Amino acid sequence: MQIELQKVNKEYANVVAIDNMSATFTEGIYGILGANGAGKTTLLNLLTDNTRRDAGAILLDGKEILDLGIHYRRQIGYMPQQQGFYNQMTAASFLYYIAELKELRKSDARAQIDDLLNVTNLTPFRNKRIAGFSGGMRQRLLLAQALLGDPQILFLDEPTAGLDPKERIRIRNYISSISQGKIIFLATHIVSDIELIASQIMILKKGRIIHFGSHGELTNALRGKVKDYEFDADEIDDANSSYSQFRKEYRMSNVFVGNGLLHVRLVGDNLPKGGMQVSDHITLEDVYLYYLGDE
Repeated sequence: MQIELQKVNKEYANVVAIDNMSATFTEGIYGILGANGAGKTTLLNLLTDNTRRDAGAILLDGKEILDLGIHYRRQIGYMPQQQGFYNQMTAASFLYYIAELKELRKSDARAQIDDLLNVTNLTPFRNKRIAGFSGGMRQRLLLAQALLGDPQILFLDEPTAGLDPKERIRIRNYISSISQGKIIFLATHIVSDIELIASQIMILKKGRIIHFGSHGELTNALRGKVKDYEFDADEIDDANSSYSQFRKEYRMSNVFVGNGLLHVRLVGDNLPKGGMQVSDHITLEDVYLYYLGDE
């Protein structure tokens, strides 16, 4: 299974949201990173045919998805960043409604809904009206509906937004566990959501792919561009200290106080003298700051 973008372009009111984008995706989890307005949601809307592109082609196994029509839509599951609910429905009735739209057999729908309510930790609330759900509960319900029908292609837009750390880990691990044989697009600005599970990471900036590769490829590309420094802890409140100057002039990816010292990590092409070069513990947050720190 393969999805291919060929010179895809999309503009809104003369603002380029997706700029002549070409890429190929095979089975695996693709983390899509970018600041707000980078084009993440627009890209997912184009891939799901919820938004018409201005130019270019999107192919599934060599066939245009517009020509495949319902055959394509039957293979996909989509979790939008935001969606209006029928608040009078319960969690279970909403999922049964979505199952009917997806043309699932009732016996299959029943088993899948029971499983997905359990996975998303909503079983105790299955007969509660959505009107009383918190933002995190609604988010989990959105994920459950996307997974109905066991789609081969999943589009997840900020799937863990609003969830507490425990739920985020639970959902993240579940997405990883079902990824075999699927193409999963996971758009987020929460770096930790994809650092451990994404097979490939795509960084978007102003509608363009500025870096696309594995976690190792992205972090290795930053060798020589990350250094750790130490200052006296008292410098944190001193406007004339070296730390304060660093904060004004360089990109800081991490700052913490320990053992009476202020530990600072800088990311960039031209870092100041001193410090300790980082080579083995470069993180995806460092990568994000390096490419998108000015966003």
